[in-house]
Amino acid sequence: MRTGTGLAEKNLRQLLNEWDPIGVADEYDRMFVPLLGRLRRGADQAESAALPRTELVEHFGLTPSPSEPEAVATRLMALKAEGA
Repeated sequence: MRTGTGLAEKNLRQLLNEWDPIGVADEYDRMFVPLLGRLRRGADQAESAALPRTELVEHFGLTPSPSEPEAVATRLMALKAEGA
């Protein structure tokens, strides 16, 4: 993900809203800045999956399947690889 571009922010926001595990788009703003920061620092897939997993459990009170945060992290890594 390139730093300093609106495209990175737009793509990340779109990804979070498409993921939408609780059915309330825009409820994921609390993850936006931390995820963007992790990606810009070069976080790997495991680190990128940790935040959505923690948020689902601690903030939303959900028990995600093991693959759910991993699927989001996979998409994040794809965005990062595309330079978007």
